[in-house]
Amino acid sequence: MIKEFITRWPVIKQILNRADGTGEEAWTEHTRQMRPKNDGAEVAHSVCPYCAVGCGQLVFHRGNKLISIEGNPASPQSRGRLCPKGAASHELTTHSKRLTKIRYRRPGGMDWEDLELEKAMDMIADRLWESRNKNFSEEQDGQVLMQNKTVAHLGGATLDNEENYLIKKLFTAGLGMVCISNQARI
Repeated sequence: MIKEFITRWPVIKQILNRADGTGEEAWTEHTRQMRPKNDGAEVAHSVCPYCAVGCGQLVFHRGNKLISIEGNPASPQSRGRLCPKGAASHELTTHSKRLTKIRYRRPGGMDWEDLELEKAMDMIADRLWESRNKNFSEEQDGQVLMQNKTVAHLGGATLDNEENYLIKKLFTAGLGMVCISNQARI
């Protein structure tokens, strides 16, 4: 009985099996039953949203619930590594204090109120179009100008070429904006 008890200890197993302690001889029954947190999860390939590098991420999810986010070893930019911001991107969507509603404070107001996403998007579009109509210059000093200098756009660093192309076309041709930049340049 004592022999059975003693031989279950990982250090005794290592000695008896002349092992180095890195294999099954070091496992307890609890350890043997453990599985990786990503076991059985689906994986989606993504890109880190924080900077212009575009590090590859593997997003593990199960049943519409985020399990973890890890660096993608197949990514040529990051080769499976993530900086501290990228490594913390799991909490970007799961932190208990993350805001999940649109918050709005009226001009001159002291209190914040919740808005529906659709209403907030309509407010942004209305204000953008109002500013464009109020400040659009068709000509200046006898030269055709067709521009609006009162509205600017700062694109996200992870936008791809196609998205930036569409943004540039919409905002310059459609709205006459001349102040267009991208976070990747900052």
